[in-house]
Amino acid sequence: MNSKLRKLIVAVLLVTILAVQAGTAAASNDGVTIARLRYGGGGDWYCDPGSLANWLSEFGWRTGTPVAAGPVVVGLDSEDLYRYPMLYVSGHGRIALTDDEVRELHRYLETGGFLYADDNYGLDPSFRELMAQVFPDDPLSPLGSEHPIYHCFYDLPGLPKIHEHDGDPAQGFGITKNGRLLVYYSWSSDIGDGLESPQVHGDPPAAREAAARMAVNILMYALTHP
Repeated sequence: MNSKLRKLIVAVLLVTILAVQAGTAAASNDGVTIARLRYGGGGDWYCDPGSLANWLSEFGWRTGTPVAAGPVVVGLDSEDLYRYPMLYVSGHGRIALTDDEVRELHRYLETGGFLYADDNYGLDPSFRELMAQVFPDDPLSPLGSEHPIYHCFYDLPGLPKIHEHDGDPAQGFGITKNGRLLVYYSWSSDIGDGLESPQVHGDPPAAREAAARMAVNILMYALTHP
């Protein structure tokens, strides 16, 4: 499928979805946005501050979809939480939620929300612990390269390795319930680093392009699989 036809199909699909979601941030006059989750526990939830704006910009021009000028920050106690179809979590340290926040995250995901977590090296132990609290009967499981998240816009071989930390291969994990992917977790990849401006982390152009393509697929998947 050529790129022009693909963009046309995507545009028609997203217009339909956003019309159904009228009244949400994804359907607002500002266009598609990304909600970064503010969390407790001492971890740097605000890491890679320029990555989400760059992500939105890449998504807009690559797919032809209207996007907001920038991302938003929300807490799980926010009245606006359910306006956003996807939450983004990243950081280098510990993430901890209160019991009320755990219940709210569970409710958000069970009622159509999507969580994307990007391990920025150091988040892994506490994120896995958190997911065991949110979904005690549904553990994070590896996703194979055939999963639709790797093929919903760009046809990718799997999760790319963007920024080297300890030599481990990149691996995508997910929590799926009733055939719907609720949580996608990129481990040992560092998509956020690749989305930052080139001078920030010094990732080569090929790695940054791979990060952009994976990020486009993640957001596209979240918007088209409510």
